Amino acid sequence: MGNVIVITGASRGIGAATAKLAAARGYAVCVNYHKNNKAADEIVEEIIANGGISIAVAADVSLESDVKRLFDIVDAKLGIVTALVNNAGILEKQMRVEDIDAARLNRIFAANVIGSFLCAKEAVRRMSVKRGGCGGSIVNVSSAASRLGSAGEYVDYAASKGAIDTLTIGLSREVAEDGIRVNAVRPAFIYTEMHADGGEPGRVDRIKGSLPMKRGGQPVEVANAIMWLLSDEASYTTGTFIELAGGK
Repeated sequence: MGNVIVITGASRGIGAATAKLAAARGYAVCVNYHKNNKAADEIVEEIIANGGISIAVAADVSLESDVKRLFDIVDAKLGIVTALVNNAGILEKQMRVEDIDAARLNRIFAANVIGSFLCAKEAVRRMSVKRGGCGGSIVNVSSAASRLGSAGEYVDYAASKGAIDTLTIGLSREVAEDGIRVNAVRPAFIYTEMHADGGEPGRVDRIKGSLPMKRGGQPVEVANAIMWLLSDEASYTTGTFIELAGGK
């Protein structure tokens, strides 16, 4: 059986870079997306043009029915998942905590936290050797915001990534005997479209001078770390975090 990977939020940024790299390394790739079917289809077309195997599947990962459908489609079209990258996530316009309302919190935590839990649930059910699976690997995309706090900008987003850190630690210990490794990357200051969602598309350029490395990061640099964690080279690694924040 070949390697099958599901990457959530894979139509842009870190997810798209990871999808392309995974395909180049022999994975059959499910490019999950929420709304931007054009961007997702372009990733799939590029992978197929380069000799890879890929499908795009629309699903809102915060909805249990959508997540179940996503994995059922992968079962039918690609095979049983062996790798999951919980990459889908959102942030909203920069705002202080005193101005945040419950509706915003519900949106952030639904997409960033509930979505990762639901996808992990479906992946574990398929991967677990105790359930007849062949094992596998999960990488959660957290953020350096989980330890830096993002004061004055996105404390809600940072808190959601703190939950992802806890999920990574707890799940890694829970499923280690199931033949499943669970790790995370903590990127920050990466050149992606997400900064525009927060109202400051040039945020990385504003901040980069304060970083020890004096530059922002590229999505492929995060993708490289994700793929290492998924690989057999990381076979004795679980519950671990790789920092990708230019030294900060």
